[in-house]
Amino acid sequence: MNDAENRQILHIDMNAFYSACHAAKDPKRYKGVPTAVAGNPETRHGVIVTASYEARARGVKATMLVMQAQRLCPELIIIAPDFDLYRAYSRRVMQLVTEYTPQVEVASIDECYADVTLSTAFGDAQTIAKLLQARILTEIGLPCSIGVANNKFLAKMASDRKKPLGITVIFTKDVPTMLWPMNISDMFGVGLKSSERFKRLGIVTIGDLAHADEQVLYRVFGRHALDLIAHANGYDNAPVLHERAQAKSVGHSVTLARDEQENSRLLVVLMNLCDQVGRRLRKKKLLGKTVTITLRYANRKTITRAFTMPKPSDITEDFYACAKELVKTHWTGQPIRLLGVSVSNLFTQEQQLIDATQLSLFDEQEDRAPQNDTRRQLTQVVDQLRDRFGEDAVLKGRMLMPSTSATLRDHRARGTSLQKDE
Repeated sequence: MNDAENRQILHIDMNAFYSACHAAKDPKRYKGVPTAVAGNPETRHGVIVTASYEARARGVKATMLVMQAQRLCPELIIIAPDFDLYRAYSRRVMQLVTEYTPQVEVASIDECYADVTLSTAFGDAQTIAKLLQARILTEIGLPCSIGVANNKFLAKMASDRKKPLGITVIFTKDVPTMLWPMNISDMFGVGLKSSERFKRLGIVTIGDLAHADEQVLYRVFGRHALDLIAHANGYDNAPVLHERAQAKSVGHSVTLARDEQENSRLLVVLMNLCDQVGRRLRKKKLLGKTVTITLRYANRKTITRAFTMPKPSDITEDFYACAKELVKTHWTGQPIRLLGVSVSNLFTQEQQLIDATQLSLFDEQEDRAPQNDTRRQLTQVVDQLRDRFGEDAVLKGRMLMPSTSATLRDHRARGTSLQKDE
């Protein structure tokens, strides 16, 4: 076997993670009973985000309306999201995994890959999987399922086979018997639309895809089809990337409590969005040049429009000015359901300092823009106050107005769906 086939990869997938975190924190109240984490119905998030396995046994599912879930399970306990809690438990899990290998790739808040090929001091991959699962349950109080394989794709497929508290082993040699009979829609990396297109081509199972004509699928799906065919045959050379890549963009979006077409209220939302985007960029020591707005109308039509600034910035007011102009230019006046702002084309502060230094060598007359230094100093002071006393410690005038978007500053209630880079 080659080196790729000799790898030992784990995929650790937390079971009913949000509900399990609440049960771990308050077992007397939540452990062993039907619970569901759901957002606020008043802000159109009255849907189930996740449900405990006790609730799932009663038919409660993610994306189900809260009222529908309560009809199926009258004793269902609805819990408001607490993303600070989830992030804290996630960090504990990831830290425990790194005790067995430094090669850990965080895929999301509730899942990660671990390359344990060189971790033979703890045993083989299956032994490490059992140790991890037991320790995560006993020391942290959370259940998980683990896939064991010789590549990331198979490890992911394996972890989905048995939940909760399953350990499943799938190596390339097992693919014909374990994966090929499965429906194409159950394959990781194949979404609903792609599975429908595959089925129109006569590809119904993963085995059908494994034996499909590469040239035919390439014409329909492009380069991605070749990767999927390789995966269907059990091959995946992607490494476990333990160093997280720099985010390509930082953004927030918010679904409004009601369809909005009052300009002054939309500007409040826009300021709150830009405020938190700027805060997070500065914490990451990043600057961005391209500001993008997302508008989703009441009829669910969605548009995105972007503007690239002459110089990168991390100042909230710069982003707000761009976003405000984009809305002014491209908003049709129709009621808006969702508004989003993101900043891309990112640079580290070190990169920007080098660029500025190089430019100054060739242009002694460069405008140093002292007003920008003043703004930066003021922004740093405000950030320090908010870091110490909370996000609401210092607010701009427009941000004092009541708005659904004020929840962006509530990091307990704000989840990963609002943070595109996390």
